[in-house]
Amino acid sequence: MSSFFGILLALACALATNVGFLYKHRGACAAPAVDIRRPLATAAALFASPLFTIGWVIGAGAWVFHVAAMSVAPLSLVQAVLAGGIVLLAVMAEQMLGCRVGRRQWLGLGLTAFGLMLLGFTLPASHGAHSRFSIPGMIAFEAGLIVVGALLILGRRMGAPEEHHGYMLGAASGILFGVSDVAIKAISGLVGSSGVAGLASPWTFVCVAASVAAFYSSAKGLQDGDAVPVIAVTGTAANVAGIVGGFIVFGDPLPANPVSLIVQCVAFALVVGAAWLMPAPVGAAAPAVARAVA
Repeated sequence: MSSFFGILLALACALATNVGFLYKHRGACAAPAVDIRRPLATAAALFASPLFTIGWVIGAGAWVFHVAAMSVAPLSLVQAVLAGGIVLLAVMAEQMLGCRVGRRQWLGLGLTAFGLMLLGFTLPASHGAHSRFSIPGMIAFEAGLIVVGALLILGRRMGAPEEHHGYMLGAASGILFGVSDVAIKAISGLVGSSGVAGLASPWTFVCVAASVAAFYSSAKGLQDGDAVPVIAVTGTAANVAGIVGGFIVFGDPLPANPVSLIVQCVAFALVVGAAWLMPAPVGAAAPAVARAVA
């Protein structure tokens, strides 16, 4: 019963997350460029945009649903349900805000949704919240995600194509959101066993630091990239990080059936292939301002 309630909460989170991101995209494009050297002034400028503030408030509500879902259901199950929300992204982007979605993006979204749904269907049945975790596994997993996120943020300085910078920042912010999600899952278990004292954990600091870093990288990615690819890769990176974290850190069960394991490998391959398709071709890249007013 708790897992079913967690699924309903995750569905509500998926819907609110997409709506929030679409509003934040328009608001971020109307705000001055993100400058991490001036974090307070940058945050003030972003929140001075009404659309960004609306999107952030909606996203905050989605976060509450997310935390509630993770507290009652296994992390991998919650993230798999959230992944289904990507199916709605392109339709919502076109109907709500008039964002243009190209064929590559439609194909990428379709492959991503199909791959993540395959992954969700092959997850074994779970009972309980699965909040117990291995401390060494947690440290190694979170540190690995942070390193990958940092490399993506620094990608332009390391020679990555300029036109893919927004997309890479979206992936980085998704990974950092994944760091936060895994930490929140651990905190929920600590609070369940120790009460409020469980909040006095190093993972609370990790959660806050990752969330702040994701806030700025996400805003900059939304400014520099097309709405649908950036939002899609952000959600996909967070979902994959959460699903893998559920397996590695919290011991969520893997399928015992070899066929299901093969299907899961195919599902991850589809998601990786979709990530390659989502950015627009180099020749079709357009300035961020033009995209914002299209």
